[in-house]
Amino acid sequence: MKLNIIHGDKYLCAAIGGDIDHHTASEIRIRLDGEIERTLPSMLILDLSEVDFCDSSGIGLILGRQRLMESVGGSLAVKNPSPTVHKLLMLAGLSRLIITREDKENGKKDV
Repeated sequence: MKLNIIHGDKYLCAAIGGDIDHHTASEIRIRLDGEIERTLPSMLILDLSEVDFCDSSGIGLILGRQRLMESVGGSLAVKNPSPTVHKLLMLAGLSRLIITREDKENGKKDV
């Protein structure tokens, strides 16, 4: 599992790579929550372009970070999920959180 947290002007971007399962989701959650509570960003961007596998723990990770961001007055976006992860997010009803490269090309908000 890879986690690279990039600090921007009022946002955090977490580039995640590898698998998101029970073990890795917990580690990602702890690191992200600490950064969110420390910096209070207005946007958390989860870049999932390098995630190979994601199970229900990954869905829980995303939903929990969305609730945390809402509690600090911010929002969450999922950027460029891999095809496998994209399908899982669609099945879980999280399509409203997904921003892809195609969205940018069609004039939608880029994060």
